[in-house]
Amino acid sequence: MRAIELLSPAKNAAIGIEAIKHGADAVYIGPPSFGARAAAGNSIADIARLCDYAHLFNAKVYVTLNTIIYDDELVEVEKMIHALYAARVDALIIQDLGILRMQIPPIALHASTQMDITSVEKARFLAGVGLSQLVLARELSLETIRKIHAQVDAPLEAFVHGALCVSYSGRCYASQACFNRSANRGKCAQLCRFAFDLLTDKGQVLEKQKHLLSMKDLNRSQSIEDMIEAGISSFKIEGRLKDMDYVKNVTAYYRCQIDDVIRKNKDRYCRSSFGDTTLSFEPAVERSFNRSFTNYFLYKRENVANIISPKSMGAYIGTVEQVSNSHISLKTDIEIQPGDGLCFVNAQEALEGFRVNDRLIFPISMPKIARGTKVYRNLDYTFVRTLEKPTGERKIALNLTFQPSEEGFILSAEDAITSVKMTLIYAKEAAKQSQENNILRQLSKLGGTPFYVEKASIDGNWFIPSSQLAEWRRQLIEKLMKAHLDDYQTPPRGIENQQLCYPKQHLDFTANIANRLAKAFYTSHGVTTTDDAFEVKQPQQAVLMTCKHCIRYTLHQCLKDKNVNRDNWLLRSSDGRMFPLVFDCKHCEMQVLSPKN
Repeated sequence: MRAIELLSPAKNAAIGIEAIKHGADAVYIGPPSFGARAAAGNSIADIARLCDYAHLFNAKVYVTLNTIIYDDELVEVEKMIHALYAARVDALIIQDLGILRMQIPPIALHASTQMDITSVEKARFLAGVGLSQLVLARELSLETIRKIHAQVDAPLEAFVHGALCVSYSGRCYASQACFNRSANRGKCAQLCRFAFDLLTDKGQVLEKQKHLLSMKDLNRSQSIEDMIEAGISSFKIEGRLKDMDYVKNVTAYYRCQIDDVIRKNKDRYCRSSFGDTTLSFEPAVERSFNRSFTNYFLYKRENVANIISPKSMGAYIGTVEQVSNSHISLKTDIEIQPGDGLCFVNAQEALEGFRVNDRLIFPISMPKIARGTKVYRNLDYTFVRTLEKPTGERKIALNLTFQPSEEGFILSAEDAITSVKMTLIYAKEAAKQSQENNILRQLSKLGGTPFYVEKASIDGNWFIPSSQLAEWRRQLIEKLMKAHLDDYQTPPRGIENQQLCYPKQHLDFTANIANRLAKAFYTSHGVTTTDDAFEVKQPQQAVLMTCKHCIRYTLHQCLKDKNVNRDNWLLRSSDGRMFPLVFDCKHCEMQVLSPKN
C-alpha cells in the first residue's frame, strides 16, 4: 500500500503548526540560512519546536537547505546540518550534491526542485546515490511522470499548487545576470514578473509593457487521482513566503481532495500521517491569492501566462451592470461585502482595482469602467477575517481503559501510533451511586491536547474525586505525548551507490557546481570535466532562462504554423536592456538569452 503525502509550506513554525492542524502530512521550512527563500529563514529552536508538534501525528518536517554553496561556506553548512539532525528534522531538501561529501549525520536527503529533474536518467541517478525523495520538474507531463515512476524506486514528489517560475527551476540566471541576486542562492529578484516590450529584430514593436514571462498560478486539484496513478506520492504546495490564511485554506482544500481519492482506493493508498482534522470553514482555493490558474502542461500544452498582471486577479464574480458618476453596481450571484477588493482589466489592458464599501459600490476614485466589464474579486475580506481566527483542529483518536488492580487501578490509552499504561496505587472505595459516567467524563476532558476519546471502557463503580481523575488524566496525556516523541523514528539516510555513473561526462554551468566537494562528487561518479556555476564565473553570453512557456504560442504566432511573423524577437525591459529570444520548436521550448549591450 502506497502512502500519500500532502506537503505544505511553512514560512515559520507557527504557520507550520497550522498547516499540520489543517491536514498536512509534512511541512517544509527554511533553515537559518542557505534556503532558496532567503527571506524565510528560521532558528534551529523554532524548527525543533515544529518537529515536536509534527511528530505527535507522525507528520514530517523537511528543511530546505537548497541553495548552491561556496567553498568558504562548507564548514558552516556542515555544522548547521548537525544541528538540524539534533532537532530531529526528517530530511533536508538539497540542490548542492557537495553535501554528500560532507561529514554529516545519517539524515535523509531529498532532491530539490532546483535540481531540475526532467528525465528518467537523472531521476534514476539521484535515487541511486541516496536521495530518498525526488521532486520532479513542474513542466513534466503525466506520461513522463509514469516513465520515471516505472524505473525509479524512490517516492516522487510534485508541485500541485501555487506560484510558477517561468524557467525550469535551477536553470534561471536572469536575476544573477541583471541584479547580482542569484535564484540559486535564494535571492531571486523575480525578473519574470516585470513588464516588457516585445520587438522584432527589425525594430517593430509587437507588444508594449506586457508581463510576457509572468505565469498563472498552478492548480492541479482536479488531477490528484491521475497524478497518484502516474506515480506521485507527495503533493507539494508552493508558498514559503505565503501568510497564514493562504496556507490554512490551500492545505485544507487539498486535504479534502486527497482524502476523496484515498477513500475510493483504500486498498491501494493510505495517508502518511495520523489524526482527524476538523474545519470551521469551507476551503476554496479561488478565494486566496492567485493570478488565475493553470494545470501547466500536465496533459497538454496550454496558455500558461497571465500577461496582463503579476498581481492577484482572484475569482471571476460577474459583470458591471450599471455605472453612474459616483457608483457601480454589479450583476453577480456572489455576495460581496464592504472591504472586498475587486479588479478588472481596463481599456489599456492593465489590471485596475477598487474597494467595496456597499452593495452599490462608491469607489474613492471612480475608475473608467464600462457596462459588461468582467469583474474579479482579488480580496475576499470576510474570508480572510475568518481565517485569522482558529479554523482547524487536529486530533488523534484514543481507546481509553480504566480498570481495577490489586494496588488500585490501571489506566491505559492506545491510539494508531502507540500505547501507554499507568499503574495507580490508590485505595479502592465502592461508590454508593453510579459513578461510571463521571469517571468517563473526567478522563475524557482532553481539550487543548492532540487527542480525543473515541472508545472507552470503565470497569467498576468507584468513588474517586474528580480532582484525582483530572490529575491522572493529565499524567496519562503527558506520558502518551512523551511516548509519541520517544517512539518516533526519523527516516534513514539513503545509501550511495559509489559505482553509479552520472548520465553525462561533461557538465556546463547549468549543473550549478560552486564548491570543491560538489566537483569531487561528480568526478567520483564518472564526470570528466565541469564548468563553474554561473554565480562563480559568469559567461559573456548565456541562456538565462529555459522555458516550457512560449511567448509565440501565447500570442498565436507559433512557428509550426505557416502564416506567422518569422522575424527574430527580443524582450526590452523598462531600463532598455534587450533580451533575445530563441524558439526551440523541436523540444517545444523557449530560451531567453543574455541581454545585448
